[in-house]
Amino acid sequence: MISKRVTPPAQLGLGLNLSTKKTRKREFLDEMDRVVPWSALVQIVEPHSPRAKTGRPPFAIETMLRIHYLQQWFGLSDPAMEEALHDVPLYREFAGLGDGVSRLPDETTILRFRHLLEAHDLAVDMLRVVNDVLQAKGLMLRTGTVVDATLISAPSSTKNAEGERDPEMHQVKKGNQWYFGMKAHIGVDATSGLVHTVVGTAANISDINVAGSLLHGEEHAAFGDSGYQGVHKRAEAAGPTWHVAMRPGKRRVLNPFIEPEFVAERVEKMKASIRAKVEHPFRVIKRQFGFNTVRYRGLAKNTAQIVTLFALSNLWMARRRLMEAGA
Repeated sequence: MISKRVTPPAQLGLGLNLSTKKTRKREFLDEMDRVVPWSALVQIVEPHSPRAKTGRPPFAIETMLRIHYLQQWFGLSDPAMEEALHDVPLYREFAGLGDGVSRLPDETTILRFRHLLEAHDLAVDMLRVVNDVLQAKGLMLRTGTVVDATLISAPSSTKNAEGERDPEMHQVKKGNQWYFGMKAHIGVDATSGLVHTVVGTAANISDINVAGSLLHGEEHAAFGDSGYQGVHKRAEAAGPTWHVAMRPGKRRVLNPFIEPEFVAERVEKMKASIRAKVEHPFRVIKRQFGFNTVRYRGLAKNTAQIVTLFALSNLWMARRRLMEAGA
């Protein structure tokens, strides 16, 4: 059997230029490159970055920060990120690692940079800087806060080096189903839906116990679902006027033909329309960024990742207006 040599399309005169194709991934990275405040974030990391006195010079902080964000956007582990830098030219281009570089960051370098951010709790500072930028652009009004929490699953298998599940995670029953993992509690701006506060806990921690920690102190009103019933009695949550949803069982028996109960149903719908904004950041990190399961062991590491994801979700949600404002 005679095999025929396949001629590449470029040699057939088709004129294909694969490097300039505007793919969705390239468009996404172009948009994020324009809206992420790189210089301000680099200034946060710089005081804590080690100075190499001997050996090979370290990679630039911005390069490592860009690689760290690539991991969050595309759900890549440290080894997978190292391989992706070798395999995907677009990632190297975004990280500022052009054709002239003699080496690429390996998984140990990527790991150490992540540990640097975790050790100094820099994810919280980065969220603050992002929100300062958004507030300066008039995108966060800070007059109201919506609070909510979502479950993040963790591996429940004991087939690992330790032979046990993560001791800092916990199981909880929601409805008729059991979950094992942690909770991400967030406070978002009631007008824009942008996240201003993030708290990570084990899954069995009640939402109402964390409500006070999700307030920034300047809001006049706060909103929550029925899981926050009684929050106004908590000293740590005092300050704003709380608008908490009616319990579902009580709401189901409202009679629309009785005026007071008809008005109560209308009020519940208005509160629900405001609370809906808290679902947008959850959708972004779970659907846009593909974050559904914790990657590390321990609450501190996973909370740091979640805070980073919500900072990036704020920029993603506000990217259109930021680009219009010349970010």
